[in-house]
Amino acid sequence: MPNAISGFSKLSKLDKIDWLISTYFTDKDSAKQLITQYWNSDEKLQKLHDEFIENTITNYYLPLGVAPNFLINDALYTIPMAIEESSVVAAASKAAKFWLDRGGFKAEVIATEKIGQVHFTFDGNFTALQSFFNKVKPKLIESASGITKNMQRRGGGILDIELKNKTEDLANYYQLHATFETLDAMGANFINSCLEQFAQTFKSEAEDTLDGNLDIVMSILSNYVPNCLVKAEVSCPIADLKSKDIEHPEIFVQKFKQAINIAEIEPYRAVTHNKGIMNGIDAVVLATGNDFRAVEAGVHAYASRNGKYASLTHCTITDGMFKFWIEIPLALGTIGGLTGLHPLVKFSLELLEKPTAKALMQVVAVAGLAQNFAAVKSLTTTGIQEGHMKMHLMNILNQFEATAIEKAEIVNHFKTNVVTHSAVVDALKKLRN
Repeated sequence: MPNAISGFSKLSKLDKIDWLISTYFTDKDSAKQLITQYWNSDEKLQKLHDEFIENTITNYYLPLGVAPNFLINDALYTIPMAIEESSVVAAASKAAKFWLDRGGFKAEVIATEKIGQVHFTFDGNFTALQSFFNKVKPKLIESASGITKNMQRRGGGILDIELKNKTEDLANYYQLHATFETLDAMGANFINSCLEQFAQTFKSEAEDTLDGNLDIVMSILSNYVPNCLVKAEVSCPIADLKSKDIEHPEIFVQKFKQAINIAEIEPYRAVTHNKGIMNGIDAVVLATGNDFRAVEAGVHAYASRNGKYASLTHCTITDGMFKFWIEIPLALGTIGGLTGLHPLVKFSLELLEKPTAKALMQVVAVAGLAQNFAAVKSLTTTGIQEGHMKMHLMNILNQFEATAIEKAEIVNHFKTNVVTHSAVVDALKKLRN
């Protein structure tokens, strides 16, 4: 077991690497070569990446792909996707092409309200607290005017502050529940700065007014944004769904709807169902420099909002029409954070024609819906493994260091054979013998 190290963060980058290699690796030369191999040759660009986080030693690459032919609200998009999982970009592209000739995707932003809370305890009379809050509320908003003036100038800012009594859930626990409009910024720093100012003013005013002990616990935004909603959908006459792999549209839509219904009532299926949706969503969120962890947390909380984890997508068959849609919370930004720093984030946003936050919400929701349509379509027709394993084939071949000639032979072999890991290994062994 290695000894603890003191002052690691103060070491230079090279000293950090030398300590790691000498402490943890047997083949020290190979480890160091791997680390330096992934450095960017442009020193300025590498320094930029080094300063995104702390204790940086190298870069961790993910593929950046694109899914073309997305018709969204009658405008054509090519969507950037940063992801390592086989078949995600291919599935999104296939769904985009499928719906291109059937009216495309429709999307709308329903609301853009974001939330932050000051969590505090108070052991005095609630009526007195409520009366105090009503009087001090304008002061809370005014105290943050220096923080909000630029946001207000653009049309955003603080929407409201409410006092919430949570003492039934936890003794003496209350909240200042604040709502915000942050426009094209995700707004985390803006919201947190406002909340900390609210807390300071609230505490200061309470000391001279309230009987009882008021203690601020913490001030922080929430990644659960049920009123920052976007909806995306596709629809067409059932007969128009006929295609190479949908020979009988009437049978297909019934089976497709059944699959969605199962995900709506069965959490074990819903989790995997929604994970597939997030394949598409996370890939675009990451490519555009947004926080996919925050999005994941908020989306999954929304999927449980009715007391049971359920599907994020829904389907209806009415009067000969097939309709498939998603409604999800998405707190995204197109200014601030990495959007103006990371070169590939700037590239991705330019690829999307420099969208507003609302436009990006629509694109991301469509990517999730497309991914889910492709997955459920595969599940209810050919089965998920046929397409997925063919896309995974190259990963298996790379794992066994197949040559270009071997890859060509194996790919050709599996055009007419079922791809499994063992089948690929057997075919490769046979070819090599």
